[in-house]
Amino acid sequence: MSEKVYIFDTTLRDAEQVPGCQLNTIEKIEVARQLEKLGVDIIEAGFPISSPGDFNSVVQISKAVTSPTICALTRAVKKDIDVAAQSLEFAKRGRIHTGIGTSTYHIYEKLRMTPDTVLEQAVEAVKYARRFVDDVEFYAEDAGRTDNEYLARVVDAVVKAGATVINIPDTTGYCLPTEFGAKIKYLMEHVDGLSAGKAILSTHCHNDLGMATANTIAGIMNGARQAEVTINGIGERAGNTSLEEIAMILKCHKGIDVDTNINTQKIYPTSRLVSSLMNMPVQPNKAVVGRNAFAHSSGIHQDGVLKNVQTYEIMDPKDVGIDDNAIVLTARSGRAALKHRLSVLGVDIEGERLDAVYQEFLKLADKKKEVNDDDILMLAGADRASANGIKLDYLQVTTGMGVKSVACIGLDIAGEKFEASASGNGPVDAAISALKNIIKRNMVLKEFTIQAISKGSDDVGKVHMQVEYEGSVYYGFGANTDIVSASVEAYIDCINKFKR
Repeated sequence: MSEKVYIFDTTLRDAEQVPGCQLNTIEKIEVARQLEKLGVDIIEAGFPISSPGDFNSVVQISKAVTSPTICALTRAVKKDIDVAAQSLEFAKRGRIHTGIGTSTYHIYEKLRMTPDTVLEQAVEAVKYARRFVDDVEFYAEDAGRTDNEYLARVVDAVVKAGATVINIPDTTGYCLPTEFGAKIKYLMEHVDGLSAGKAILSTHCHNDLGMATANTIAGIMNGARQAEVTINGIGERAGNTSLEEIAMILKCHKGIDVDTNINTQKIYPTSRLVSSLMNMPVQPNKAVVGRNAFAHSSGIHQDGVLKNVQTYEIMDPKDVGIDDNAIVLTARSGRAALKHRLSVLGVDIEGERLDAVYQEFLKLADKKKEVNDDDILMLAGADRASANGIKLDYLQVTTGMGVKSVACIGLDIAGEKFEASASGNGPVDAAISALKNIIKRNMVLKEFTIQAISKGSDDVGKVHMQVEYEGSVYYGFGANTDIVSASVEAYIDCINKFKR
């Protein structure tokens, strides 16, 4: 039977410290409930002494969720611990997470202390925290740059003082995976309390050099049994270890004989929720949850995937909560991909006819960069109007400083004309509101990004959107010199892909 690795999620603490990512208490509760559905073992809900808002968030999250342990962060200071204990009053299972810096940089430069006084303060903090809770986690800040012998002394002392979890953070993201793995192994071999099962080691890795996930896995393979992570890898500076990456690495690599409680099918919805609430779009090439994670544009890759998906995919997109992979048609796509997409759209062509359409497709792809369904149906001589139904006829927007933005829109839906108008908070909001006055469906905009193609002031703007409808997320694109028009076109592109 596989050993368990506990997943400690610090999205609501470490990730929430990122500028622009702050959440109110209601939003934090929404994230905490989603983390509970995801199967997270421990939720670090906040740093209670830092502000009344953080204190209240820990209190309310403690009331809102049942299964996960609720953790509150403190410094190795009695007042911090007092406040943390108060915030955990309603937690079904509460944990105090206390600690102090242990590297020479922290001891001498930041704390202006000595190694012995740091050790003494660490022990006192753990003993004091044990007065309030049975579950105490100790963090040795900047453990990644701490001498292993001294670190082992500290860990041994705090385990004897009653700590149940020892957090070994690579606070600056400096360690190499071999180095970090060796540090965990050293502690497992030199601290009796760890080998005796009195406490477990935890990893908390940062991504300053892009090694957070690799270091976390190295730690797990050398004996750590808790991984501290965030959704989408959001965190200070370059971020933290991504929960989704750790969960899927352990799921894919059966040779690593450890497992988690994570319900991986909840990964993508959780990623989208956090991205939306924290206003942090997920980079397209982000492992597991990026929009390109299961997208294929190279003809060689597309051909392989269409023959056997395992040629280029090591994960089933459904395992992370994504409906399916994506075959993206570009100038690099081959005949197989074009034929497959036409077949999905109900058009079957072979032989010379396919060759002719493919040659026209390549010419168009060189001009458009990315070819949509309407384009290939046109090339194949098919009429999509009756199937798709929605096209933009016209758009007029009035906006400016000191006036309310108003949009008038005309749509062609399966040959029938519709018009509507609406006001909004800016021209894009007004235009989309007018669109919704015609298309009366319960749609939620999940992501909205704008990209300039060649960076000039007269440039064509490309808009990418994600719209959620009836539990599924749809991707849409629009390109226009007018960014409002591009936004509406992208929204319509999403709607035309809704499953009917």
